[in-house]
Amino acid sequence: MVAAHWLVAPTRSGVRPGTNETMRSIASWASRASRAFRPLCMALLYATCGDVVADPTCPARIAASPQSDGACGFRNPANGQAQPSRSAWDIWTRFIVAKKEGTVPVDPIPVRRLSREALDALDPAAAHIVRLGHSSHLLKLQGRYWLIDPMFSERASPLSFAGPLRFHPPPLALAELPPIDGLILSHDHYDHLDAGTIEALNGRVQRYFVPLGVGARLQQMGVPAERIEELDWWQASRHGGIGVTATPAQHFSGRWLNDRNSTLWASWVIDTGTQRIFFSGDTGYFPGLREIGERAGPFDVALLENGAYDAYWPAMHLQPEEAVQAFFDLRAKLLWAVHNSTFDLAFHGWREPLERIAALAEARGLPLATPEIGEVVTLGRPRVNRKWWQGLR
Repeated sequence: MVAAHWLVAPTRSGVRPGTNETMRSIASWASRASRAFRPLCMALLYATCGDVVADPTCPARIAASPQSDGACGFRNPANGQAQPSRSAWDIWTRFIVAKKEGTVPVDPIPVRRLSREALDALDPAAAHIVRLGHSSHLLKLQGRYWLIDPMFSERASPLSFAGPLRFHPPPLALAELPPIDGLILSHDHYDHLDAGTIEALNGRVQRYFVPLGVGARLQQMGVPAERIEELDWWQASRHGGIGVTATPAQHFSGRWLNDRNSTLWASWVIDTGTQRIFFSGDTGYFPGLREIGERAGPFDVALLENGAYDAYWPAMHLQPEEAVQAFFDLRAKLLWAVHNSTFDLAFHGWREPLERIAALAEARGLPLATPEIGEVVTLGRPRVNRKWWQGLR
């Protein structure tokens, strides 16, 4: 059985890791098992728990990182305001026993079909962002293409036959993607680092920018080491005239039982020379967001996580109200809500993140972007934001 990761409460030294998407994928599948098998499913999940054993051959860059936990892994910075998470047993029991309602759409989600010709016709002098779904975005910057957390597979899961299933197809097929100058990854969870997508893109990406430790994941998926650049928080690089900086986030990592927090997680700053873009990746709310705004802002747009949050793991994902606060901390001009409308990863209704963020933006007069899947947004140009989810079941 694929190992699961579990949620533990924050400690005085900082927020520890929580239940990741691997756990939710397995639990989502298990919840569909008959009641007769649920005790067995629970026992199997419980049996996968164990302490992480430190790697005696820790790479020097990981051991020397300010984010090092001292055991060849990483930790979040101390955050005394972070709310504690529920116990692993509570979370497992809820995923396996509780009934979900409204977490998966009944009606088709609108998708704007993209073509290579339409992408190539976009003004090369402007900065364009295309919503592909979940946290995946295609960017056209200085006439060249970049990807953020590309995820084209049908399931956000280590299993091809189980786990959260996509609500909608991607707006274009992997084979239709243009050559990619740069690919940015926020962390190694299955809904952000997708092996099928990475393998299909092999040979078509010039440069990969990833947090510390994630390079080994890519190499296992066939990516040549010379194309990968690993960055610690606040380390920067440039490629093709575009600047990228890895910045802090409050989250966790891992894909198997014995690799919890063995790779770093990050948010990202993208600098085109005329626009600055912030991508949060997965994060809970923490004081470091204000520091990012002070050191790297202001931003033309902040792509902020807004989905898969829950009171059982409050420090690992932004609530809509926290996303709004992060928008102010970052000193951004446009709030773009990501990490929603593609996978069922929590207990809130699938429309709830969009409804809550839209209501908050209206109440405070904030510029909000909730693009349809496949919609192209050109930074600095007027657009009308539509509540495309209204009326859908």
